[in-house]
Amino acid sequence: MARKPFDLSTAIWRRSSHSNSSGGDCLEVADGHQDLVPVRDSKRPEGPALVVHASAWSPFVESVKAS
Repeated sequence: MARKPFDLSTAIWRRSSHSNSSGGDCLEVADGHQDLVPVRDSKRPEGPALVVHASAWSPFVESVKAS
């Protein structure tokens, strides 16, 4: 079954507070999408975005913090 593309054209992206201003490795997320967390590479904002279900996002972040 084909799915309608997720429209992120008006998304407001925010960068991690752990990012530096010299273009280091970091992700951006877009808030305000119910039950979903759009994620993209801040170095390639024109590139693809990954849309993760919110229920998977929190455990992922906690796992990264613990490592």
